[in-house]
Amino acid sequence: MKAVRITVTVIGLIFLLIPLIVTIGASFTTAGYPTFPPKGFSLQWYEKILDRPEYMDAFFNSVKFAFLAAFFSVLLGTIAGLALAKYDVPGKTFIVSLLTSPLTIPHLVLGAALLIYFTPMLLAGKPTGFLIAHIVICVPYAIRFVLTGLSGFDYTLERAGAVLGANPFVVFWKITLPIIRPAILSGAMFAFLISFDNVTVSLFMVSTDMRTLPLELFFHMQDSYDPMVASVSSIVIFISVIFIVIFEKIYGVGKLFGGSH
Repeated sequence: MKAVRITVTVIGLIFLLIPLIVTIGASFTTAGYPTFPPKGFSLQWYEKILDRPEYMDAFFNSVKFAFLAAFFSVLLGTIAGLALAKYDVPGKTFIVSLLTSPLTIPHLVLGAALLIYFTPMLLAGKPTGFLIAHIVICVPYAIRFVLTGLSGFDYTLERAGAVLGANPFVVFWKITLPIIRPAILSGAMFAFLISFDNVTVSLFMVSTDMRTLPLELFFHMQDSYDPMVASVSSIVIFISVIFIVIFEKIYGVGKLFGGSH
């Protein structure tokens, strides 16, 4: 059985890594179209990114909106998760299903619904509307992670802190927050990635002067099919790997997801 598990794990890893390897390899080709294995070796497609400042603008837009969406999603998701987990709220199951419904609704439908709703409010095509749309699709992840982090929470710890004279804020800051911090950080990471990578909902909310990196790649592929898309994607992959390595060294992915070292 152990050999079967190892084999399945290896096959799964290979299945996940092949698209990344193909994308990175295709970015170094000398041909005028993406090909793998690459024809020759060249950095020309990385150099051409410097001639396209819109990619840098789109990248910083993606980071900005993803960071803001993650922040507000974690803030709202933590408040909602704490309220739903600690208190006997009437219709709790329905409320949880309602708050996490964006996880089950197709983003195409959600994007169209938000566009219809935001247009009379003059939020469609505006940064505020774009951010709210991303918060809507990210909050469910934060709520789910916080609820999971609180599933085995020992509330006698909070009561003990209160008995010893701590006010509710101190109890939350000194007792509750450290225990659920891994869940909150997990929700923040997922929210950031979901916002950064989103295309479908963003298409309904974006304007001509406000594009994110996934949208810029999407529109570029409609006009031309060259390895520049692979080179931009490879840079994002490299940045993601560096970010994960640094995060692992500082905090630890195992601890982040509730494990122990």
